[in-house]
Amino acid sequence: MADSEAPHRLPLLLPDAIHQAIKPGTALLRLEITRSWEGLLDGAWWPRTRDIETGLPALISTLTEHLGRITRVGVDASAWNGLPGRLVIDAQVVHLDSDPVGDDTVLITRGHNIHFALLVVPPVTTADAAREAMARAVRADNITQAAQILIATTPEPEDGGAADPAARS
Repeated sequence: MADSEAPHRLPLLLPDAIHQAIKPGTALLRLEITRSWEGLLDGAWWPRTRDIETGLPALISTLTEHLGRITRVGVDASAWNGLPGRLVIDAQVVHLDSDPVGDDTVLITRGHNIHFALLVVPPVTTADAAREAMARAVRADNITQAAQILIATTPEPEDGGAADPAARS
């Protein structure tokens, strides 16, 4: 097959070495860009804080570089420590909407109606569990809801799972 006929392959957005750089205060984002929109989630974000004014600017700046101007962000207000109506990020106004999307998802709007759904990994998640949840979320064939991904990747309690399983829900 000639070079011009070779299938186009997107570069890996995060090299394996990024896993060694995870430390407190780091926002980590994976975004799978594919030609088909079959999966439920378009990516994952590990904000490392519930202060949206601290965590969101880095995410929006990064997404803007790769996707273009971000105009709106939909989050579940109950999952964050306060929710302003808008933030100015990199001299651009980004409107924040309080949507009942659940604290495990954030909805990003580019332009007027191009939407991306990101899994939100809770800030207190261990690095291993966060990596596993993010890897599952970005699979192009993922049909698992965000909440179920988080449940599946949360380690069992240290007491060997003797605690009431309903308490994990």
